[in-house]
Amino acid sequence: MYVQEIAVSNFRLLENVVLSLEKKTTVIVGRNNSGKTSLTELFRRLLSDKSPYFRLEDFSLSAHEKFWQAYQQLQTGETESTVRATLPAIKIRLSINYESNTLSYGSLSEFIIDLNPDCTEALINVQYELEKGKLHALFEDIELNEEGPAEEQKTAFFKIVKDRVPKLYAARIYAEDPNDPTNQKSLETGKLHAVLQSGFINAQRGLDDAIRKDGADQKKNNLLGSILEQLFSTAANSDNERDQEVITNLETAIEGIQQGIDEGFNVQLANLLPTFSMFGYPGLSDPNLRTETTLDVERLLKNNTKVHYAGVNGINLPEAYNGLGTRNLIYILLQLLEFYKTFTAKDSTPGMHLVFIEEPEAHLHPQMQEVFIAKLDEISKTFARTFGDRAAWPVQFIVTTHSPHMANKAQFQAMRYFLTRPQDGAKNIRTTEIRDLKKGLAGIPTPDKDFLHRYMVLTGCDLLFADKIVLIEGATERIMLPEIISKIDVASSNDPKLSSQYLSVMEVGGHHAHKFFDLLNFLDLSTLIITDIDSVGDDSKASEVSAGARTSNSCIKTWFGSDVSPAQLLVKTDGDKVRGRVRLAYQVPEQESTACGRSFEDAFILANYAAFGLTTEDASEAYNKAKNIKKTNFAIEHGIDNTNWKVPLYIVEGLRWLAASDILPPPKTEQSGEDRDAA
Repeated sequence: MYVQEIAVSNFRLLENVVLSLEKKTTVIVGRNNSGKTSLTELFRRLLSDKSPYFRLEDFSLSAHEKFWQAYQQLQTGETESTVRATLPAIKIRLSINYESNTLSYGSLSEFIIDLNPDCTEALINVQYELEKGKLHALFEDIELNEEGPAEEQKTAFFKIVKDRVPKLYAARIYAEDPNDPTNQKSLETGKLHAVLQSGFINAQRGLDDAIRKDGADQKKNNLLGSILEQLFSTAANSDNERDQEVITNLETAIEGIQQGIDEGFNVQLANLLPTFSMFGYPGLSDPNLRTETTLDVERLLKNNTKVHYAGVNGINLPEAYNGLGTRNLIYILLQLLEFYKTFTAKDSTPGMHLVFIEEPEAHLHPQMQEVFIAKLDEISKTFARTFGDRAAWPVQFIVTTHSPHMANKAQFQAMRYFLTRPQDGAKNIRTTEIRDLKKGLAGIPTPDKDFLHRYMVLTGCDLLFADKIVLIEGATERIMLPEIISKIDVASSNDPKLSSQYLSVMEVGGHHAHKFFDLLNFLDLSTLIITDIDSVGDDSKASEVSAGARTSNSCIKTWFGSDVSPAQLLVKTDGDKVRGRVRLAYQVPEQESTACGRSFEDAFILANYAAFGLTTEDASEAYNKAKNIKKTNFAIEHGIDNTNWKVPLYIVEGLRWLAASDILPPPKTEQSGEDRDAA
């Protein structure tokens, strides 16, 4: 059995999301503040030892307004049922998949309430809602200044409600029939813990060995040693024969030390105690005090045992002497082993185990990151084979990462992309959307899907973490783009500037950019595609734009149709070049000119014709000069050495659109059915 889907409502950024999970490892990617931490924190609350507990601050910001609406409804005499229906609740639904031919469902059987023999799904619901009979207690004795501004009334209202929500709200756990939502069964919190266990490896793991101040160590950490203590505690409570053998051997070793302490150490220690007869106090007999020192294995591990690395010349190195990357990896692996042993040590082993690993890439170099995510699926099998005497570990890993190396190593079907979008009608409220790449890209032909994944692995691109994307033709544009952006930002005055935005640049060439259309649209990323008009004659040979019969550029042909001519391209409007959040930019004549370049180089020459010895904007001369240019030398010269030039108009227009694309809505354009299908 495994968790196949998680649905969440009204928790922080997760206002209304559905997340599907892989059987083994699910990789969650996305920009900062996109809801990844909210998901981890939700399960930390949900699967803690206590009943799920939330505060007003945990409700989505849009849900706050519903508290205010419910209060107003009650004031105007609405029925309690109407007011209750308005009040928000934090809702979590877990969809569990199980085998229909399983002999025993164990603890999951409490949640299987349907009578359909073909059904292999169980639904677990957790709803944090106002308790029955508590409606008036939530809103009673709230006195607001009705003469004052509405915002002041709301502020006063929420200050009162904030303290009442944790006291009057409670979690309700119930099973639901997947075939009949009205068929429900209430259950205790312990039933949820019996079927599902969790583990968390936080992003902030405190790996630094010390906080230094004025040259002195102020705080020491012994993280690896603390995990050793946890492993001992788990083993001591386990019925695993191997673990019990280790515990017995440790206790035997301590007994030998204890005997030596009793015979020598305690005798000398007793000499520190006074002989009470020396005080000569009437009626006080000598109690003959004696010392006894007891050793405890767990206490020794906690206070006196540290993990060291093997050194040379008999000198072992302290934990802090190894690099942070190595310590991070060792920490994660030891923590996973502790999770495994805790899971298998339970008297009644849960049927599923969710382990959240936040940002495992911390301090790891790229190759180590890729190896880690690739090997993660093998860990459960290795633990069961090496340490276990039970069935395999039914663990599902949920990895959140900001690393393009980890994202690139994972397969598309394992990735979930988190992004936030402004809520309709609420300028300052953003909510999370989850894009499932396995589902969203299912319709892409396999060759294109394979190309995208291989390209991302080879280039290490970071489009899954950027706010905006620029697709370019080749090395010339890549080398010169930073200077181009700098020039446009300087000239943009008070307009939005790209240099302060999270921009990812991908070099894809003119023959492959169109393969990214589906992915970019699915990810909903603002994207500028800078490409060349690539005009050719009837003989399919390169020609000047003015003499061209069509274009050889695959991206442009996919966008406008294979029979589009250069002349038609030059009269396309800005709206024609925008579809959704993607814009196309190709060569156009400079202002007050009719000469148009075929590629970046001759367009650059036309924009700076005087610097190249031209007296006018002559497309033929620019075309001939561009044919003899060595692209890399050209890019280095103008991108680094000589930066006194003007940016070609088509790039200026495209980058200014991109800079403002999330601030101003993209223009709506009418498209023919053929055009929509082509894009």
